[in-house]
Parts: sequence; structure tokens; C-alpha cells
Amino acid sequence: MTTTLLRTAEELHARTRTGRRAVVMTMGALHEGHATLIRTAREIAGPDGQVVVTVFVNPLQFGAGEDLDRYPRTLDADVKLAGLSGADVVFAPSVDEVYPGGEPQVRVSAGPMGERLEGASRPGHFDGMLTVVAKLLHLTRPDVALYGQKDAQQLALIRRMARDLNFGVEIVGVPTVREEDGLALSSRNRYLSPAERRTALNLSRALFAGRDRHAAQEALRARALAAPATHARAEALSALGESRAAADAHAVAKSRPATALGEDASRRTFHGAPSAVRAAARQVLDDAARLSPPLQLDYLALVDPADFTEIGDDFTGEAVLAVAARVGTTRLIDNLPLTFGAAS
Repeated sequence: MTTTLLRTAEELHARTRTGRRAVVMTMGALHEGHATLIRTAREIAGPDGQVVVTVFVNPLQFGAGEDLDRYPRTLDADVKLAGLSGADVVFAPSVDEVYPGGEPQVRVSAGPMGERLEGASRPGHFDGMLTVVAKLLHLTRPDVALYGQKDAQQLALIRRMARDLNFGVEIVGVPTVREEDGLALSSRNRYLSPAERRTALNLSRALFAGRDRHAAQEALRARALAAPATHARAEALSALGESRAAADAHAVAKSRPATALGEDASRRTFHGAPSAVRAAARQVLDDAARLSPPLQLDYLALVDPADFTEIGDDFTGEAVLAVAARVGTTRLIDNLPLTFGAAS
């Protein structure tokens, strides 16, 4: 596919437009994670639609001491990868094109959700991110825009902005792409030395440990729902032979019998499941803090994706287990979606 490089919105608007336009926003240094986004955009746009990939390193979302100056800029390689992945256009505007009057005096505020987790660690980051996303949505005029789920808080805020401010664009999240060893793909991975990379793998390992603990809890819950509401229920659970289930089986035995196990009874039985998930993930991170080089934890959080507040032990529904840490001078983030109280 021939991919056209455009520098101005005027050039983009002058192109003949048929079908749906799908936009993938990037800061360049494209990798397989971006390629997956572009291929998904191609599928959504269809053969008659148009896929636009934006490449713009946004100065507003870099705080003092962050890596704006050393952030990789590889436009020629980006255009090639975008074309191979199905892009029709790479839109790579200058800072003056996006911010013609200098830094904008009017910006989009991320609100309370933007002050938590990543927002607390990087003050002002999400205001800058939402401002440039709003600008690029106006400049590219898409029908649908795609973003990676690796930046879960960013995706949630973009969805909220599009809904709250009536942007009239469909926002699609695409699952995180990982390397074979489990490390989430990121443009910043290239900064890691071999030793730092070995330490960095503990971000995904911590999430997987939390996921495994969650799976065990949910399996136990499903067995409890199916077992008689008597002391025999605990014996049946203990017979599963899962050592990690022993404490929960004991709790089942002590729980108040009910003639029918409903959702409330299920919550009482497995009170503490989110705490167990956090503890399993934190154990991996605590061990990684003693490595050389060490993993310096920024946060580990298990949150409601609606507002990114921590969930309680009686929570049911979708959640996000998120982690951020620094290895050497490189800061990395990762997350996994989990569902508490699933039917099975």
C-alpha cells in the first residue's frame, strides 16, 4: 500500500474522502503494538475507508525532568511500518501546526480522574494529553479513533471526554500487545539495558500473579455457589486440593448458612478477594525491589475503570489491576483487566 505523508491539516482535508475514516494517534517510534492498532483500524474502516496515523510528540504531556528531548523520533521508519500495516496517510504535523499560537491558554481538564495514579505521579499529564487528543480529533475529523488498552487510564479519560463533550466519534480500545517474554510493548523499552529488562519483566509477572490469584478465587466462588449451603460445602471445597483455597474454605465453613446462595451470600463468602489479588501482585514487586538493578515501584492499584478509584473487597464487576514502576531511568506502566463476581 502506498502511504502518503502529510504535514498540514489543510492537506489532509483536501484529500477525497470515502467510507469511514479511522484514526490511530501515536507519538511515533512505532512498534508491533502500534501495528496492531493500525491493522484493527484497517478492518474497521474497510477497503473503501481511510486509515490515518498521526505522529506527534506532544510537549504538553511531558512534565519537568521527563524525556521529551530524548523521546525517539523515527519518522521514516514509522511511515514504512504504518504503510505495511494498512495506513493510507501518516499525518505528522509540526508543533506550530498543532499549536499555532504557542502553548494553548485554553486546555481540556481531566478532572478528578486525571489526578489519580498516573495523574498523581505526573501532574498535568492528562490535561496535556486530552488537549492534544481533542485537537487531533478536530484536525483529522475521524468517524472512529483507536487507542491501546495498555494506557488504561488514558483510554478511560478519552472515552469520558468524547462522551461528556459530545465529540461524536467512536472510541475503540485495542488489547495490549506483549513481547514473547510478557513485557508490554512500549517505545520506551528500547531504553532498557539487558539487566534492566530482566528486572522490568516483573511488572507483567506481578500482574499475572494477581490474575492467577483472581482465577483461583473465582473458581472457588463458582464451586461455593454450586455446593450445598451447609458445613459440607467447606469440606467439598477443601477436597479440591488447592492449598491457597484453605483459608477461603474455612471462611465458607464459618459463613452463615443460607437456603439459597445468592449474590449477597457469595460476597460474604469471598470477602477479601481483591485484597488477595493485590497481595499476590505486590509479593512479586517486593521481590523485584531487591534485584540489581532494582524495580522502584510507583504504584500498584486495583481500580474501578469508571473512575480509577480503588475497589473494596465486596466489589463485583470489571476492574483494572495497574502498575507503574521505574527501572533505572525508564518509567514503565502495565495493566490487566479483571472481572470480579463472574458467573463462572
